[in-house]
Formats: sequence, C-alpha cells, structure tokens
Amino acid sequence: MQRRYWIEALTFFSYAFFAFSWVSGSFMMPDIMTSFAIEKISDVTWATNAVSIAKIIGNFLAASILMFFGMKKAFLGASLLIAAGFFGALAENYAVFVLSRLVMGLGGAILFVYFNPIVVRYFTPSERPVINGINSAPFAFGAFLAVMFTPSLLAAFGAWQTVLLALSACSLALLVAALFILEDFSLTPGTPGSTATDKAYTMAEGLRDPINWILPFSYSGMLFLYLAVFSLFPLAPGFAVSVSSLATVYIASGLAGSIGGAMAVKRFSRRLPVIRYSGLFVALCAGVMLYTDSPALAYAMACVSGFLMFFPVPAMYTLVQELPGMSTGRITLIFSMFWSFSYVISGILMYMAGIIADATGSVTVAVFFAAACPVTFFIGTFVLPETGCPPEA
Repeated sequence: MQRRYWIEALTFFSYAFFAFSWVSGSFMMPDIMTSFAIEKISDVTWATNAVSIAKIIGNFLAASILMFFGMKKAFLGASLLIAAGFFGALAENYAVFVLSRLVMGLGGAILFVYFNPIVVRYFTPSERPVINGINSAPFAFGAFLAVMFTPSLLAAFGAWQTVLLALSACSLALLVAALFILEDFSLTPGTPGSTATDKAYTMAEGLRDPINWILPFSYSGMLFLYLAVFSLFPLAPGFAVSVSSLATVYIASGLAGSIGGAMAVKRFSRRLPVIRYSGLFVALCAGVMLYTDSPALAYAMACVSGFLMFFPVPAMYTLVQELPGMSTGRITLIFSMFWSFSYVISGILMYMAGIIADATGSVTVAVFFAAACPVTFFIGTFVLPETGCPPEA
C-alpha cells in the first residue's frame, strides 16, 4: 500500500477519534455535571463553547504553524493536543475539565486544516474528488461512533473518566503511528521538502483575496444549522420527532451525503450547481421537518437535509483545489481562514438566534431562522468562481 494512502487513513482516523471523544463527552455531560456538582446550564455551555473558541483560534493559526514547523511536526503537535483530552478525565474541578476540552479542540481544529494540503500534495486532480468525499466525513463518522458506542463503553467501564481515557489512548496510538507514517514537507518556497508549485501566499494576500470572504459567508449558514441541531433544537419543544433521534439521523445521512458528494464531483463537470441547490434544498427540507406534524415526513426531511448538508462539501473542496495557481501553501492558508471565519460568522448567527428567541419569547422562531440560514450557500454561488469544465456538446 502506497504511503500516501496510509497518510490519508491516518489523518482521517486521527480526526475521527477527536470527534468520537468530543461527542462522547457531550453525551456523558449529565454524569460529568454530577461529578463536578454542576447545576447551572450556563456553566455547562462553557464545555460546548470551548470547541468553538478553539476552532476559531486553531483554524486561524494552523497555516502559520505548518509553515513554521513543517507538516510532520505540526501534525504531531496537533495530535498531541487531541490526546491531551485525557487531562479532562483526571481533572479535579470543572475549570480544568473545560480547559482540557479547549486544548483538545485546538488540536482538532489545527489538524482539520491539514486535510487539504495533504490532498493537493499527494493526489492527482482525478483522484481528489473521491478523497475530498472521504475527508468531508471524519467528524460525522466519529460522531456516529460516539452515538453507537458511548452507552456501551460507559456501561462497560463504569465511569465517564475511563471512557475518555480509553479514547485518548486511541489518539495516542495514532500519534505513535504518525511518527513512522508521516513524511515532512514545508510550505515555504525554496526550503527542503517544498515543491516547485509552492509559491508564497501571505496573510496579507489572503485578506485581499475575495475567495477568503465569499467562501466562509457561503458555508456559514450550513455550519450554523448543523451546530443548531445539537445545541438550539433541544431547547425548542413540540417537534414531530425527538430531537435526539434527529441528531442521529443527521449524522448517519451526513455520512451518506459525503459519499454521494464524491460521486457527484466525478459525475458532474460543474461545481457551483451542486453547491447552489444543496443549500437551497437543505433550507426547504429543514423548514418542512420543523413545521410538519407527521413523524414520517419529519424523519424523511431530516434524512434529505442531513444528506444534502454534506453532499456539496466535496464540490466545495474541489472548487478551491482547482483555482488557478493553487499550491499547498495557498490552500493551507485559504482553509485556515475559511474555517476560522466560518465559525466566527456561525457564532454571530447563533447569537442572532438567541436575540430572536428573547425578542419573540419563542425558541421555535429561532429554530426556523436556523433552518433558513443555509440559503447563504445558494447566494454565495452567484459570486463564487466556477472552476469545473463546461459539459461537452
């Protein structure tokens, strides 16, 4: 098996186990609250907010870290931060637990940015659609593992601390594997490990590049809805189906959407139509899911909207990789800024949803606002460049 496939598998499972550990911690929050004698929900939200803060900081720093240290050291450092989640299991107070979640989230955020430079460096343009489809799924895959196995692990080990220690041990094992599998390369032109395609792309250039503003705006509405399914939806009563089952449906259908998205990039020559209509139909299906009184229709719309939420991600990755003059350095900075800005904008949208809920006295109105936000993907495609080839006559 070629080394590049081992590197891809290592990257995928390293991030998947980060997601597994993170989502498992969220599922075990009642036990964690009891351990630390936490009663206020506002205190609980600090553990959730830690990942958003970490993603904003980690995503923004990821490119600079990679440029300074090179891929191998940067990857190992991010993996070590993820494995440091075991400090949360040893924490004697809630503040230390939240800090451990922040550190782990920082590692996950940094690592996630490195998917695209690895794809650009190791895979040909014809291979990238399939790899992009795989790379859009690690968080959903890890979350699916958490949904399936956290209750069993908790029952087997008897304590949430032991579950987190076991998952951290898996991350440590992957870190050890990375020592032997990874090879180093630099994004700085003219340094050992860099390639002829690695051209300087500075933060100043990135801030002037329209793609770094249009792309986060476009995706932010979709990201906000995904986060709202796990955070805002549980606060709104009266759905046709349980919120916990909706989250499971979104995770499972999202995995299928990643596979379908990879096939779509191979099948269709244009990128923007896949992105455009996915954003529109996610909003429509989510709205119907929330409005209907029929459990069957609600589940069906949840499946479709969850599928379409991940369906355009491979096309989005491929679009960026196909931009003229793309290099590992440029794509690292683009996605560093992309994920950081996307989380900032989605955080603003979450705050706006809270204001709407307070102003109307109804969380349900805020939930419908969240369902409408994926139209940003639809709007953004009218100013994003089309990098795909026109269909043959």
